[in-house]
Amino acid sequence: MLARIGSLISKARVARLPVFYIRHSGGKGQPLEAGTNGWHIHPAIAPTDGDVVVDKLTSDSFMNTSLHDELQLHKVKRLIVAGIQTEYCVDTTCRRAFSLGYEVVLISDAHGTWNTDVLSADQIIAHHNKTLGGTFAALQTQSETEFAR
Repeated sequence: MLARIGSLISKARVARLPVFYIRHSGGKGQPLEAGTNGWHIHPAIAPTDGDVVVDKLTSDSFMNTSLHDELQLHKVKRLIVAGIQTEYCVDTTCRRAFSLGYEVVLISDAHGTWNTDVLSADQIIAHHNKTLGGTFAALQTQSETEFAR
């Protein structure tokens, strides 16, 4: 997944498009507490100068964040969505972006999660690709995703 996300980021940079990172920040003592090891963006896909990093406190990347304003500032109309966690942040962000009028593209092979007691990670990902695809987002694989200004 990291390699596919890295490829998407590289394609966006070659096309001179803005890259946005959404980082979940948990409260003190919570998972993903700001500054802890799990909170940092993985070095394989680390931001560079000019990238926008938005911290969020909920699964919704738009709720009480600067994301919508940043997207408007950069005149973004189409969002390419990848990352974790499929059933929380990816799902909620796709739905919210759609309701705000963005064209949403979910990269079907570049979002992930973990097994639960009920479903495997692969089942969760397949379910969300099916549920979100066509209604809230267009589905594309990393290799078929093109970036153009």
